[in-house]
Amino acid sequence: MPRVVVKENEDLDSALRRFKRQVNNSGVLAKCRAKEFYVKPGVARRLKSEAARKKRRK
Repeated sequence: MPRVVVKENEDLDSALRRFKRQVNNSGVLAKCRAKEFYVKPGVARRLKSEAARKKRRK
């Protein structure tokens, strides 16, 4: 879990920016979005293969 300790003489905006960056890098929000709805196993396989195909094309 991301945690940010506000340093001495640091404004809240920069601490919030650091926290948002840590959350984004850790992938917490992506996991939450993935778990938001149930995806059937067949659909999950298809999405995974499409993502791999798209990644290979780059």
